Amino acid sequence: MVGDSTTVMLYKWIRAALASQAGRDEIVIDAGNFPTDRFIAEGIAAELGMGVRWLEPDRRSGVSLDQVRDVTSPHTALIVLSDVAYRSGYLADVPAITAMAHDHGALVLWDVCHSAGVIPRQLDDWRVDLAVGCTYKYLNGGPGAPAFGYVRSDLQQRLRQPIQGWMGSAQPFAMAEHYTPSDGIRRFISGTPSIIGMLAMQDMLALIERAGLEAIRAKSVALTEFAIQISDGLLSPLGVQVGSPRDPAVRGSHVTLEHPEFRGATEQLWELGVIPDFRPPDGLRIGLSPLSTSFAELYLGLNAVREVLCRPAS
Repeated sequence: MVGDSTTVMLYKWIRAALASQAGRDEIVIDAGNFPTDRFIAEGIAAELGMGVRWLEPDRRSGVSLDQVRDVTSPHTALIVLSDVAYRSGYLADVPAITAMAHDHGALVLWDVCHSAGVIPRQLDDWRVDLAVGCTYKYLNGGPGAPAFGYVRSDLQQRLRQPIQGWMGSAQPFAMAEHYTPSDGIRRFISGTPSIIGMLAMQDMLALIERAGLEAIRAKSVALTEFAIQISDGLLSPLGVQVGSPRDPAVRGSHVTLEHPEFRGATEQLWELGVIPDFRPPDGLRIGLSPLSTSFAELYLGLNAVREVLCRPAS
């Protein structure tokens, strides 16, 4: 279903999952996850008197199966992870981690904001419990575009919608006296979704369908490989290091470069019309949307990084 913001949907999904896990009192999440995911998990844990077990992945890679296995226990109610690390771009082993969690009776919520529209995902085949993703990155919906949520079909009746709104009721226009949830995924809608925001995505979704995710992924790999090659040639002599996996099989569609001057350099790049993201403490995230980014643009952008780093100190 599509409707709320990513933040609201994460809250709903985490809250619903925890309420369904009687007798378990712990959330597992990694310290390298996106701030929203971490903040929401912390807030709900405090609200419910639950504990948070923190994973500490290498910032240049991400969460591994062994790391998750080591902290999963009979206390684990829910594991919250991103399938693509927002800083490094590390691509997690979704099917293996999900299967391991199920062996321990835990549920897993995957944040797929950095993979939707650019990396093929098989949530049904992998028996993923829950997923939340945004539409403003590789789906090009723009800031504030509505998020989407996934609940495995056999969990939909088990999980209770924590924000009961009229659009998720069995008969929205009956204006009923009491709430009765709709059957299926529609029960997880709360209020009226952003119809204008969803309409704006239609052309991009049609383009993705026309191009095919396999072809999009192939160009994504080629773009990130090119970014690393250019960095090795142009930027490594200036002290820039690659902060993302070099193996494309475990890398999403962005590359993070590291240099101690990148915080200040980011502002200068923005003034030049080159718009990367800064990732603390010293990372420059090069986000590459395959359907709208050319190799020539990528080269020009990375050359601008070189020019900024070569500027004399003021």
